[in-house]
Amino acid sequence: MAFIKTTEQDSHYNDLEKQSINQLLRHINTEDESVPKAVAKVLPQIEILVKQVVHQLKSGGRLFYIGAGTSGRLGILDASECPPTFGVPHGLVIGLIAGGDTAIRKAVEFAEDDTEQGWKDLQNCNISPKDLVIGIAASGTTPYVVEALKNCNIHNIPTGCITCNAKSPLGKTAQYPVEVVVGPEVVTGSSRMKAGTAQKLILNMITTTAMIQLGRVKGNKMVDMQLSNHKLVDRGTRMLMNELDIFESEAKHLLDKYQNVRAAINAFRSIK
Repeated sequence: MAFIKTTEQDSHYNDLEKQSINQLLRHINTEDESVPKAVAKVLPQIEILVKQVVHQLKSGGRLFYIGAGTSGRLGILDASECPPTFGVPHGLVIGLIAGGDTAIRKAVEFAEDDTEQGWKDLQNCNISPKDLVIGIAASGTTPYVVEALKNCNIHNIPTGCITCNAKSPLGKTAQYPVEVVVGPEVVTGSSRMKAGTAQKLILNMITTTAMIQLGRVKGNKMVDMQLSNHKLVDRGTRMLMNELDIFESEAKHLLDKYQNVRAAINAFRSIK
């Protein structure tokens, strides 16, 4: 069967420039509603990938995301949110993007077409078989990503992927592929839209589920979050008040002393 990029197929809507703001918003919203349903269809694939992620992390490895453009930025976003949310080291989940840090804010021309740089970027991070690399590419054809995963396979480094085309080169390369087919975009080929949304949903699933499995959540609370602003300090204070049935003043004192919700809970209970 020939490989067909559904991400590049014509939009179901035409003459967009002639439509009202209300019409455009409704079209985009209608298409967006289909994304969670597409993700639901690939939950078994996501489960297989997450199980491997948890295994590698529990064995002392790291999780890498590698992508280009929107896909690369989404990987970096997800990686950057793990330390403040779950209190893990910054080096546990790492996002790499074609073109380097400059490409986070500004597109770097033809960076995604480099067949060697992806593997070089991973090597610069001392990649090893203890780690796991997830390639993110809506098209499933990005050379920077596909070739990086091929090199990982050669060096016995586990690989996964998130792509929005079925039977893509990336999907065939990854050992644990997730192929979430969301169909044509409202603006033909603009995969930052539905495809990007699907990728973000799946990235949320991967790290949130993995961190829960690693014991970084208690009940349904982020007890290991970094107390990096007043909002989070207030949240931590309320967590302690509810969990320990104490007054606000005592909760604030505990949080100020231990600078961590989990540590405060453990300390309070150890002396009771």
